[in-house]
Amino acid sequence: MATRGDVEKGGVKKEAGKVPSPLYPQHEGEREWVPWIVPVFFVANITVFVVTMYVNNCPAHTTARDGKCIGRFLGRFAFQPLRQNPLLGPSSATLTKLGALVWQKVVHEHQGWRLLSSMWLHAGVVHLVANMMSLLFIGMRLEQQFGYVRIGAVYLLSGVGGSVLSSLFIRNHISVGASGALFGLLGAMLSELLTNWTIYSNKVAAVLTLLFVVAVNLVLGILPHVNNFAHIGGFLTGFLLGFVVLMRPHFGWMERYGMPAGSACTSRKYLLYQWILMAIALLLLVIGFAVGMAMLFRGSNANDSCSWCHYLSCVPTARWTCTN
Repeated sequence: MATRGDVEKGGVKKEAGKVPSPLYPQHEGEREWVPWIVPVFFVANITVFVVTMYVNNCPAHTTARDGKCIGRFLGRFAFQPLRQNPLLGPSSATLTKLGALVWQKVVHEHQGWRLLSSMWLHAGVVHLVANMMSLLFIGMRLEQQFGYVRIGAVYLLSGVGGSVLSSLFIRNHISVGASGALFGLLGAMLSELLTNWTIYSNKVAAVLTLLFVVAVNLVLGILPHVNNFAHIGGFLTGFLLGFVVLMRPHFGWMERYGMPAGSACTSRKYLLYQWILMAIALLLLVIGFAVGMAMLFRGSNANDSCSWCHYLSCVPTARWTCTN
C-alpha cells in the first residue's frame, strides 16, 4: 500500500535509470510564470519620466534666448527646445540632478548609486517609447519562461554592467536609459539558446536571427549621441548571466514522461557542457565586475589601454565628428 508520502510524490517508487509513471505526468521545469516584474519595470520607467518632466519645468527654467519649450500647453511638463533636446525630453541639468551617469560624480564625488539610478531615466519621449517597447517584447517572453527572480536579476545586473563599461570609456557626457539592461536581456536570450541547445528545434535559424538583431542595434550604436558602451556592457553581462541562471534540463530529461513506463532513461538532469559553460561564465562575470569596479573607482581611463575602442561608440564621417 502506498503511504501518504508516496502519494504526495506521485504514488510510485522510482527506479534508477527507469522512466517513472506518476499520477500527474508533466514536463518538469516547464512551469509557465505569470509576468509581473517586467510590467513593474515598465510602469516604473514611465513614472520616473513623468517625475523628471515635472521637476524639469521647462517654462520656468528656459529663457527666450534658449528657444521655446515644445508643447507649452502641457505646462510644467513641456519639453525642452529641440535644439537642446531633439528627443522631446528634459534638460541635461535635470537628468544630472535626478541621477544620470556622470563620471566625475561617480568617481570623485563617491556617487556610485548613479550606476543604478541612470538606467531608470530617459532622455525623452522617443527614447522612452523605443526602450519600453523593447522591454515588453523581450522581457515578457523571458519572464513567462524563467520567472521574475532570474529575469529581474538579469535586467538589473546588466544595467549596472552597462553603466560600469560606459563610465570607463566616457567621461565628458552624461548617460541615461535602460538600453544596457535591455541589451542584457538580448544577451541572455542568446546564451539561453546555446546552453539549452538540445531542447529547441530550428535552433540555428533562431541563433542567426538573434545575432542579426543584436548586430543591427550595435551598428546603430556607433551614431553620435548614442552610448554604445552601455549597450556592449549590458549585452556581455546578460550573455554571461544567461549561462548561469537560465540553464534548463536537457531534452532527454524533459521528455522522459513521454516514454513508456519502465523504459531506460537518463538520470542526469543537466549535461556536462551546461555545467562547464555555467562555471566559465560565472568566473568571467565575477572577474569582469571586480576589475571593472576597481578600475572605475581608481579613476582609470580605459581609453588609455585601448586606443581604438572609442570607435565602438562613435565612428566619424563626413556628416558628423566624434568628440572624446
